[in-house]
Amino acid sequence: MLTKCRCRLSTSVKEVKVELSDSRCMHLSTGKLAKFADGCCVASSGDTNVMVTVVSRSSTSPSASFIPLTVDFRHKSAAVGKIPTNFFRRDLGANEKEILTSRVIDRSIRPLFPSGYFNETQVICNTLSIDGVHDPDVLSINAASAALTLSDVPWHGPVGAVRVGLVNNEVVINPTRKELLSSKINFIITGAPNKSVLMIDGHAKEPISVNDLRKVLSKALKETQKVITEIRKLEAIAAKPKRTVEKFFIPTQEQIESVKAIAETRLSEILTNHSHDKISRDSELTVVRQDVLEKLKENYTEELPVVLLEAYNEAFKDVYRNIVFETNTRCDGRNLSQLRNISCEVGLYKPLHGSSIFQRGQTQVLCSLTLDSHESAMKVDPISALFGGMTEKNFMLHYEFPSYATNEIGRVGSFGRREIGHGALAEKALRAIVPPDFPFTIRLNCEVLESNGSSSMASVCAGSLALLDAGVNILAPAAGVAIGLLSRTKKAHNEDNSSDNDRSGEESEYKVLTDILGIEDYLGEMDFKIAGTKDAFTAIQLDTKLKKGIPLSVLFEAINSSISAKKEILSIMNSVIRKPNESRRETWPVIKNIEIPPHKRAALFGFGGHTLKRLSSEIGVRITPDEEDKNLFQIFAPNQSAMDEADEFISGVLAEEDYEPQLDFGGVYNSKIVEIKENGVLIELHPKMKPVFLHLKELDQRKVRHPSALGLEVGQELQVKYFGRDPTTGHIRISRRILQMTTPKAKNFIGGSQEKEK
Repeated sequence: MLTKCRCRLSTSVKEVKVELSDSRCMHLSTGKLAKFADGCCVASSGDTNVMVTVVSRSSTSPSASFIPLTVDFRHKSAAVGKIPTNFFRRDLGANEKEILTSRVIDRSIRPLFPSGYFNETQVICNTLSIDGVHDPDVLSINAASAALTLSDVPWHGPVGAVRVGLVNNEVVINPTRKELLSSKINFIITGAPNKSVLMIDGHAKEPISVNDLRKVLSKALKETQKVITEIRKLEAIAAKPKRTVEKFFIPTQEQIESVKAIAETRLSEILTNHSHDKISRDSELTVVRQDVLEKLKENYTEELPVVLLEAYNEAFKDVYRNIVFETNTRCDGRNLSQLRNISCEVGLYKPLHGSSIFQRGQTQVLCSLTLDSHESAMKVDPISALFGGMTEKNFMLHYEFPSYATNEIGRVGSFGRREIGHGALAEKALRAIVPPDFPFTIRLNCEVLESNGSSSMASVCAGSLALLDAGVNILAPAAGVAIGLLSRTKKAHNEDNSSDNDRSGEESEYKVLTDILGIEDYLGEMDFKIAGTKDAFTAIQLDTKLKKGIPLSVLFEAINSSISAKKEILSIMNSVIRKPNESRRETWPVIKNIEIPPHKRAALFGFGGHTLKRLSSEIGVRITPDEEDKNLFQIFAPNQSAMDEADEFISGVLAEEDYEPQLDFGGVYNSKIVEIKENGVLIELHPKMKPVFLHLKELDQRKVRHPSALGLEVGQELQVKYFGRDPTTGHIRISRRILQMTTPKAKNFIGGSQEKEK
């Protein structure tokens, strides 16, 4: 017996509406989907819906030295009404767009987890539907913020995020896809509850001024507070009580002071010895760390090793922070705004289209540039193209970070999320200066040979030099620099033994560091990567460890520091190469446009494209049709000698087609049958012309299935009327059928004594 199902989805759905500027709104809801997860939120804007779930283990992972957080964003094909085109027709591994979005979400929420919380946590972002108007990435950040706030997972949120565009010099919040196509910039800003900035990820289509940058950041930060306010309202009506964590792996003040008593003097001596380089300094610090941990284990026998390591790290940070604040001198002897020594070189190897090496301190990047035809452009997947505005990329920058760059052993050939993220940032920084109508596809390969901080910004500098070396007429040279931050309160540590990053009081003082080292990235609270031309900006990226975020005033000071730093870097780069290389190398590719009438294409292309394949395999030349002019074709050759060889080959193939007598449109001509086919006959109009095909339907007024039914034979003479060439195919159009109604006088090109038509 069948009974009607009375089970329904839970109706305890809680929802808030976020109203932003420019009449933009966003809905955040919970209580309907994925109720087994520790936290879940669905964010929607228009008909774009994103579901974010949060799950965190109840047991700790004491072997970890940082929070084991993973964030996965997935563009589901079903969300846009498409079936995946791979063999399995399933959504497989993450593509580049998904990885970059996952990193943006991770950088927005990671700083707000409590220090010492080592429970494995996973955040999954699923696109439920995409309307092609509203991008799901900003929705995912806000949904992740709401899901964590509503969950029982300890987290010091919420945060709010918006996308910002600049259309007609007006700031637009959460622009639609069409607005983004006409926008000068594409920025995502995440704000903290106290009107500070947690994360920035943005780039410009064309360099923007510092005034525009300040205007954009100020407006965006105000909008993020509206999101935070509404998430707090949702928290009040739907949040779970926060769980009781078994243990936070945070050192006590006593343990930190014990480290200082043991090693403060030794650490100070190492950090104030300016003769050290990265290798020697790290070696001595490693010895100190091992000695300290051994003594701490003797004094605190029941304490976990990870807590003792954190105690050492906190003491180490305090020592370096105090040195910088008291002396305004960093561990390598530079002052706060001083750049490392810079050297650069171009034109390293003759076979390369462009090459450069950029050295800043002990960070070294080798960049090689390759030019190829538009056929080598990277095809963008349909879902990413929906919001990226382009179906293919003809400018690419690939970033490689091999293990030997830090004197380590690792896997060769693989690349992770970090390499994808750093490469994308450098690519965005340089894309704004590359002319959009450049005739070649450009690939920059930036390989980090040595790394001591800011290798992605060194890749921007190396890439700009390589573009100039290859003769690319860029808008202006570009450079990048990383700005850091050290801050402290009046007391070194709070009474509750929380770490520096958990301090809730206002920072009493801070120091902005220009061109940070790797050790300063580790010890500091900010990594602000800024790239652009001499007076403008093309890409910026901000990461911070401070739970309270970075005040706008500090960011503006960092931006001002980057301007003077970029000018100094570009001055050094300009002393090596100032403008695009005008002398062409023998290895540079060549492009040439030729006009091929439709009737000559068959001879050039060959049966099944045989001739084109032969040109590509033997000479390396590719021929592609022009998108606008159907008679125009582009020839791409890897060098001038290949182009000369291709010209000779093409001329030889088309030589037979060059002669064609002048025929009158509508004229009647005598012809001779040279071959009979099933659907018509081949006739000779002129001795120097190739035979022309006369189709069966134009052969006679009577409908027949084969020419033999008309008694036609090879060698027989026919009269035909000429109607010129077909404008699409180029085939000669002739007819005998139309002449059977009249008897005009025919012109004779074939001559000789042929058999008259029966």
